[in-house]
Amino acid sequence: MEPCILETRSLSKEFKGFSAVADLNLRVGRGTIHALIGPNGAGKTTVFNLLTKFLTPTSGTIHFKGQDITKEKPADIATLGIIRSFQISAVFPNLSPLENVRIALQRTTGDSYRFWKSERCLRRLDARAMELLDAVGLADLSGGVTGELAYGRKRALEIATTLALEPELMLLDEPTQGMGAEDVERITALVKAASANRTVLMVEHNLKVVASLADRITVLQRGAILAEGPYAEVSQDPRVLEAYMGSAHA
Repeated sequence: MEPCILETRSLSKEFKGFSAVADLNLRVGRGTIHALIGPNGAGKTTVFNLLTKFLTPTSGTIHFKGQDITKEKPADIATLGIIRSFQISAVFPNLSPLENVRIALQRTTGDSYRFWKSERCLRRLDARAMELLDAVGLADLSGGVTGELAYGRKRALEIATTLALEPELMLLDEPTQGMGAEDVERITALVKAASANRTVLMVEHNLKVVASLADRITVLQRGAILAEGPYAEVSQDPRVLEAYMGSAHA
């Protein structure tokens, strides 16, 4: 396995006696695409919420590049280089794709809260914004209204805004959820391209996407690790077939 960039040690989260995540020891190799899969209610999104500090662990620790980040605030987690996307597309619908990416780029220049800056001052960010839009196939739509984009295109824009924040570790929560086959192929290719020189941890239900992208897979069941390894190995595990893959193909 590659050197570890993210590690959880005995990470647990309980809600009024219910154990959503139980004694999780997860290791994510630097420069890999690591998929977190499992049936509904397995604890995948809870793990993401713990990693990005939207939730506080009941016990255990989280380490990023060897540093204990368990007590860091969500904003500090992002500053460290851990950037997350959500199941629901999180873009500004009334702005153009160019403006959306430019807002994300302002974060890296220290101007993220200076929304009153003139259009002329922000134009210095346009070249980089267009590079990112071109990378996700949206250059021709840069001046349109984001809210009018098809769903798959909005998710592509979200990847562009995530890349604008220059993450070392991208957390992608169901990047292909609700998409048709064409959009799934497009987003899969974008995730693969986005993984260059960075690490990706993704929650994904589409097993074809997982099989084509993931270097390593962790299967969760009831908040605990059921199996772990490459897709070829995990997909043949009888426990996984019964708990997840069997139900997915039923």
